[in-house]
Amino acid sequence: MNITLGLAIYFILWWTVLFAVLPWGVRSHKEAGVMPGKGADPGAPVVPMLLKKAIATTIVSTILFFAGYAIWRTGWISLNDLPMPYKPVNL
Repeated sequence: MNITLGLAIYFILWWTVLFAVLPWGVRSHKEAGVMPGKGADPGAPVVPMLLKKAIATTIVSTILFFAGYAIWRTGWISLNDLPMPYKPVNL
């Protein structure tokens, strides 16, 4: 696997994990009993904690990426093992 492919896979994995992490610990204005400001949505989070979520996303994504890389590198799973309707490409 070259560096460009690894970065592309990590980028997609990071964004996928971010969307899974975003709902963690979110309380809306309505749930918190706080009146939202003028023009704000009552379902918007009171404190979104985006920095903590970005850090958690990076940690989880890195663990998943290296676990997947280790599985691929050791040969436990290969693209050649998957059924494909076309001739597989050796990476």
